[in-house]
Amino acid sequence: MTSPLDAKLSSTLGDRSANALKKAFGMLTVGDLLTHYPRRYARRGELTALSELVIGESVTIVAEVIEVVERTMRERKGSILEVRITDGKGILVLTFFNQAWRKNDLTPGVRGIFAGKVGEYRGTRQLAHPDYELFDAGDERDSGPEAKKWAMQPIPLYPATSTVASWQIAKALGVVLDTLPPLDDPVPHEVRVERELLDLGQAYQFIHRPENDGHWRRARDTLRFHEAFVLQAALLQRRAALREQPATPRLPGAELEGFDAELPWKLTDDQRLVGDEIARDLAADVPMNRLVQGEVGSGKTLVAVRAMLTVAESGGQSALLAPTEVLAAQHLRSIVATLGPDRAARLRPVLLTGQLSQAERRKALLAIASGASRIVIGTHALLGDTVQFADLGLVVVDEQHRFGVEQRESLRRKGAVPPHVLVLTATPIPRTVAMTVFGDLDVSTIAMLPSGRIPIVSHVVPLADKPGWWNRVWARLGEELEQGRQGFVVVPAIDAATPEDDPDALADDPTDGSADDADAVARPPATVAELTPLLRSHPALAGRRVEPLHGRMSTDEKDATMQAFARGEIDVLVATTVIEVGVDVPNASTMVVADADRFGVSQLHQLRGRVGRGGVPGLCLFVTAAQQGGLARERVEAVAATLDGFELAQVDLELRREGDVLGANQSGGRSSLKLLRVATDGDLILDAREAAAGVLDADPALSGHPGLTAALARRLDDRERDFLAKN
Repeated sequence: MTSPLDAKLSSTLGDRSANALKKAFGMLTVGDLLTHYPRRYARRGELTALSELVIGESVTIVAEVIEVVERTMRERKGSILEVRITDGKGILVLTFFNQAWRKNDLTPGVRGIFAGKVGEYRGTRQLAHPDYELFDAGDERDSGPEAKKWAMQPIPLYPATSTVASWQIAKALGVVLDTLPPLDDPVPHEVRVERELLDLGQAYQFIHRPENDGHWRRARDTLRFHEAFVLQAALLQRRAALREQPATPRLPGAELEGFDAELPWKLTDDQRLVGDEIARDLAADVPMNRLVQGEVGSGKTLVAVRAMLTVAESGGQSALLAPTEVLAAQHLRSIVATLGPDRAARLRPVLLTGQLSQAERRKALLAIASGASRIVIGTHALLGDTVQFADLGLVVVDEQHRFGVEQRESLRRKGAVPPHVLVLTATPIPRTVAMTVFGDLDVSTIAMLPSGRIPIVSHVVPLADKPGWWNRVWARLGEELEQGRQGFVVVPAIDAATPEDDPDALADDPTDGSADDADAVARPPATVAELTPLLRSHPALAGRRVEPLHGRMSTDEKDATMQAFARGEIDVLVATTVIEVGVDVPNASTMVVADADRFGVSQLHQLRGRVGRGGVPGLCLFVTAAQQGGLARERVEAVAATLDGFELAQVDLELRREGDVLGANQSGGRSSLKLLRVATDGDLILDAREAAAGVLDADPALSGHPGLTAALARRLDDRERDFLAKN
């Protein structure tokens, strides 16, 4: 039976209104409209602070008309109607061209809601041709208790566009709510009663038509729990489905024992604990689906190599998917060195990237298809149709946030039976995100760093306050080079090309649309092309070997540059984020990040982790022109203030815009989560997960929960279902 929430909007509102909502917001169904929640609530008796309005911003405000003036235009025929409105302190002017009839409505003393884009004319803020809806002045003059209630009743203000105003959305919602039949609630009755939640229909009424603040607050709490509950039910369903698939158990043997015996250092307690968890998963007859998160340099790759050796014991193959050719090539060299010559000769690790010669590619494909190579390392080239495995037993995805769902799934499908999957990330994930985005994976954490690591010293170089410090940065880099060390200089772009032309353009967009981020975007970014010759000629770096590294170079060029840097033949590498992950040069002591405000929190932490990896102290200088007090500057200062990646992950979550928890980059679909806030709703998410687990334990097929079944189908659009099925 179809839910009333799945009904087409056109059947309730008519084609004209339905098409306007579809064009403005992508709404198709009654459920889409009902989940377009108010962004805030105003009151008829409460005016908006006009002094806080930002030029260029689209606003919806409550204000009072104080003066109406009509004047004839000098340059052309017609008149201008100027309406001055106020919040009691500031003044805003509404201008209408050739619409003198509006003075019959807009009389001094009336109040209403006004919507438009804030402009400025001769130093005065104005709205040109705004939309408006006036309050009933007759009711307002009545001084009885009903008038007071009317004046203080919350007015929902909705996210709107230039074509569909807030009150038009409210009217459409009124039509839908007046005709809405009883709804099957996705949250079972006993769960609602225990948590004192409203039923779904009542929650929709209260959030869109509140009589008081208590109404919309109760509705918001109810609907927030609904979002968490439905998402957790979907993740737990997927988790159960994964455990129904068969997998080939992989047991450790002589390869792993010999490897561990030859290690020149002891595993950390965290490495051993996570290794044991992986070993238990590999030995099971259901596929492992485990996420290992760990600090930069904590030894996640070593844990993955030990898992590969376990799979190799039974003749199985492991495929390691890396985000860049630089990192894939480095993984190959590192793994071969870690295995030792005899073991490497037996397991024959092979590299497959897009820029191999035809002869090299044929040789690699043959080794993979025959099973002769039991460890395969590559980039997106591993996903090609011509790549076939003899016995793919383990898929390792390095830096999972760099890959889309389809890419991970296409590699997993190359196994004759579902392979075990190990996902690695050096971007620590807050508990609430792990429960929402990765709720169908088991999560392991490596927090301990290997002994002997010297903490990295981080400083912000604030050019907005101290422009003279620019030269001091290069002098400080020169001092490090004098001691026989090396350095990285990281910039946001290769050259002045548009971001679309830049293969190293940031995947991790840190901006949140605030004014200081807009300022950063307006400033031209530092580039490899600009900075490389500048540093070569800088007096502080005279005679030093300064070379570029970026994504437009060929694989051979990048690999040759990195190897020359590793051998100490290059003093300073001027690079894009191509070196963000995995690059390991023990003698590199200094990291300079130019335009640090253009990078996200996790990226800055990743970049910093490229230095201080040997016995030399690490130094990181975050250079920024962002103004003090802005969000962009706050991000940079947050990273400089701590080396704790888990603390920074929480900071990152709190500083970012609240989006779909599944992530637009992961799902590609419209946001299914409107009210849930992973930065603050951790306890709620955990509570919802426990409640959903109880329901699924008692009724795995959800045959007795039609409301939840319908909600799962409705809330998770096709792409989000793919995400949950494939991640």
